[in-house]
Amino acid sequence: MVSAPRKRNFPRSLGEFVPQAINPVVAKQGFGEADILLHWPEIAGARLAAVSEPLRLQWPVRPPGRSPDAPPEPASLILRVEGAFALEFQHVGPLLVERVNARLGWRCVGRVVLKQGPVRREGAGRRKVLPPGPVEQQRAAAVTQGIDDDDLRGALNRLGARVFQPQRAKT
Repeated sequence: MVSAPRKRNFPRSLGEFVPQAINPVVAKQGFGEADILLHWPEIAGARLAAVSEPLRLQWPVRPPGRSPDAPPEPASLILRVEGAFALEFQHVGPLLVERVNARLGWRCVGRVVLKQGPVRREGAGRRKVLPPGPVEQQRAAAVTQGIDDDDLRGALNRLGARVFQPQRAKT
């Protein structure tokens, strides 16, 4: 009697789970996968990516008599662009179409549609935390005083001071 091979559970990287979690969310915006969103700074370049963000892919409606085997019509990439840069994006639109299609490996995007508006900034919602005070540093030093290694004790002191610090934001 031969038993079925056992499934082995090897550790897997977090990156293997991210597409499973993200792809259903980005599919609601017309993106088949998160590549355009995740790699927008590489596609557009750092300068253009700082003043723009991809919103969605808008796919054209398939005509009723069209063959199901026919290749799909390319989508429109809808970008939010800060107002002052809209003219520049009109000029580089064809280049962006080429870069997106090269990134995805097929003729997915046919044109770029611009929507003017504010672009979300990275870290705009982050609050700044004040450095730990002398009370927190003394408390951390008291906890780590039995550690002989100076580098380890210093690292634990810095960590401990942050742990003991009350949650207060810099205003």
